Amino acid sequence: MGIIKPTNKLVESFKNLHLYHTGFSNCAMRVRIALEEKGLSWTSHLINLSKGENLTKEYISINPNAVVPTLIDNGIVIIDSADIIDYLDKKFSFNPLRPRAEKDEELMYEWMYLARDNHLSIKTYMYSNMTSSQNMKRSVETMDEYRKNQTFDTALLAFHERFNSNEGFTKNELNKATTIINNCFSRMDMRLQDHDWLAGDNFSLADIAWIPQLVILKVVNYPFENYPHLEKWKNAIMQRPSFKQGVLDWLPEMKK
Repeated sequence: MGIIKPTNKLVESFKNLHLYHTGFSNCAMRVRIALEEKGLSWTSHLINLSKGENLTKEYISINPNAVVPTLIDNGIVIIDSADIIDYLDKKFSFNPLRPRAEKDEELMYEWMYLARDNHLSIKTYMYSNMTSSQNMKRSVETMDEYRKNQTFDTALLAFHERFNSNEGFTKNELNKATTIINNCFSRMDMRLQDHDWLAGDNFSLADIAWIPQLVILKVVNYPFENYPHLEKWKNAIMQRPSFKQGVLDWLPEMKK
């Protein structure tokens, strides 16, 4: 997906780095961590999802998926968190976040895209297990407007159609999502049994892509105790300044 041409021409006049984001978003966390790891200065544009600010015509004219994050680099608009962090690391070559060996870089991309491609499974698991999920349902009017304006990501639209229906997600749909997530974490745990990081010998974009998943799934008590090798990996990342700056500083309730 990557770079797009927005219909909102105002943002094309923005100078330097700007990020549209929200605190509790795994995709936004990825980008904030990457920005901090690179030591880049950026301007924050907070989007209040509970107020539907991502569903406004103004925001959809910047990001047609009606989701966060969106990065703007001197008028260049990049959407999709995996593409954003890859873009940042390629453009700003200092403090590299990718392995040097080609085979390790390929593995890094494999992990990154696995995190991205399974995001709807994680959303299904989250929305199904959150006690406040009923409060997250959109009104008929809001869904009508969303349906009319969000024509870019049909899979995401179908997800919200399902979630906002009277039936919600079926048991089979939840079981399928849970199996996909379990398989991902089992594979990660196996990799981390003999390695400190997911790709290569150093912290990389692969680790940035996955650590936010642990943050958000912890809220719904996902059984991470089933994956003991994740614990050391998670603790090592949480000690990095970028985790505090990119995650905790935007989630003050988690500091308590």
